[in-house]
Amino acid sequence: MADLRPPEHQVAGHRSSEDNLGPLVDDAGLFYKPLQAGNRGERELAFYTAFSAHPAVPPRIRDAFFPCFHGTRLIPTAASPGEPYPHIVLEDILAGIAAPCVADIKIGACTWPPRAPEPYVAKCLAKDRETTSALLGFRVSGVRIAGHGGAVWLPERSELKGIDTAGVRRVLRRYVSSCGSDGTDCALAAAVYGGDGGVLAQLRELKAWFEEQTLFHFYSASILMGYDANAVSAPGGGVRVKLVDFAHVDEGEGVIDHNFLGGLCSLIKFIADIVAEASEMASSGP
Repeated sequence: MADLRPPEHQVAGHRSSEDNLGPLVDDAGLFYKPLQAGNRGERELAFYTAFSAHPAVPPRIRDAFFPCFHGTRLIPTAASPGEPYPHIVLEDILAGIAAPCVADIKIGACTWPPRAPEPYVAKCLAKDRETTSALLGFRVSGVRIAGHGGAVWLPERSELKGIDTAGVRRVLRRYVSSCGSDGTDCALAAAVYGGDGGVLAQLRELKAWFEEQTLFHFYSASILMGYDANAVSAPGGGVRVKLVDFAHVDEGEGVIDHNFLGGLCSLIKFIADIVAEASEMASSGP
């Protein structure tokens, strides 16, 4: 376990340090997530355990859009010396990407599960209203954009927390704009968002499942998008789209997850508009 280290390209969530528990990765392509405090860690572990073997979950959905689950492992950490701490072992979604461009998008206008305690509801409601969650059904929790030559744009979380609808559009445009531009040329929109394997096609496939599935309700879950800035070529080439963060998943009880589905549809609309704009810009020429 000597090769364990904090993820270099983490854009959201708690970071590992000498004082704080946080995720770790290794050279084998695995991601180690410490069980969260209270019942959140146990809830997330219970979800992964049930979901990974659920007969009603299509294998294509499980394999394409969720991190592969590898059980749990006790790991010594700097934050808990001498006492190994339980970690959920998952696929490292960004393994093998040399220059990761990453966006963490929290989905849903409501980010707290049913039966959550009132103080937690109040905290989530305030954050949902302060950000674009309540208005758009999603918010940008973190983003990292790499370019050739080592240039990186990594805005502070506080900066992202305060952005409005126009700011969300700017971030999603910048995510597919060439490094060195003013962040609006959308030169990579066709390669990243478009094409048969691009973000838009993958989100639409995910949407088709959410229009039918009534097994789970995904509160405060995120969509993680990633691509390699050094290997952007054909549309959809190497673009990764995964769901993450399942500490607040609830039983669906035969009901469509309209909260998640609504936010997903909103995100799809934003990205589809950017693809259309980029296509018009390309066809009109300089």
